[in-house]
Amino acid sequence: MGAHAPDRDLTELAASARAALVREIDASGAWAADPEWREAFEAVPRHLFVPYYYVGVLGGYERLWGESPDPRTREKWVRGAYADAPLATRLRDGELVSSSSQPSLMAMMLAELRVRDGDRVLEIGAGTGYNAALLAHRLGDDHVTTVDLEPEITEAARRHLATAGYHPVVVTGDGARGVPERAPFDRIIATCTLASVPTAWLAQCRPGARVLSPLATGLIALTVRDAGHAEGRFLHTPAYFVPLRGAGLRNQEPVDPSGVPRRAREDDLFRFLLALSRDSLEPRQAHALWEREGRPGRERYGVTVSGDREWAWLDDPEGPCAWPLR
Repeated sequence: MGAHAPDRDLTELAASARAALVREIDASGAWAADPEWREAFEAVPRHLFVPYYYVGVLGGYERLWGESPDPRTREKWVRGAYADAPLATRLRDGELVSSSSQPSLMAMMLAELRVRDGDRVLEIGAGTGYNAALLAHRLGDDHVTTVDLEPEITEAARRHLATAGYHPVVVTGDGARGVPERAPFDRIIATCTLASVPTAWLAQCRPGARVLSPLATGLIALTVRDAGHAEGRFLHTPAYFVPLRGAGLRNQEPVDPSGVPRRAREDDLFRFLLALSRDSLEPRQAHALWEREGRPGRERYGVTVSGDREWAWLDDPEGPCAWPLR
């Protein structure tokens, strides 16, 4: 790569790396539920949404950026931007506050959103703007709204989107309250972990809308019946996102599993149950349920919202294995 002509070289490298990423996602089966998302991932340039990011190194993080004077660093930045991996994009006091999610997970979530032409989508958690760009490419700018609590995040997302040629509505606000002025929505997708489902979201949905969100360490897919009722099951896949921040949201610190056998403490599926039942079941109770029910996978669990009640359940919303979420 010549130091005096980086733009053309980086553009060519980005196109090649993007094509390789699409092939990798294709092979993973991530968008099997809706292969039309392939075209959006082919078209939207991820590197424009991560002008810099951080990679873990011994003792901390290394910052990679596209304006580095070192051509080798610029090349490393582009290749990393198209790796099928999450990218840390914003740190505060050493803590991750914003990231660009793993592309294959994004592809799976978008496919599971089951959009149709004309759907209006609300994204909770603007991040870099990349996910909003994929949605806007598929549905059109006017059908996509994305919201984030931090002005610096929404300003950057808006800038990245404009650079890539997309102009969905970007709102600075509390994602837990939705964006009522842009309602009603046919789909809501969150890219941050919830502790419970905000009731404001359901009130902003059309009947039959689909809500897809990280919850505990899984992905819940809810069908909205009306402003006060929604129900659905978890997908089988694990999902780890930064928590949703906003007014009135409760602490999501990890549960201390003391007193539970080490084998269970280290099991991903038990830790999912522990996170999902954190306010209702003690760790030993959760462990007893998990063993008794055959160490169930995520897809056997679900969530129901009915008025001011919200509960999680195993196998049957009205069955014996159920507990309140709020």
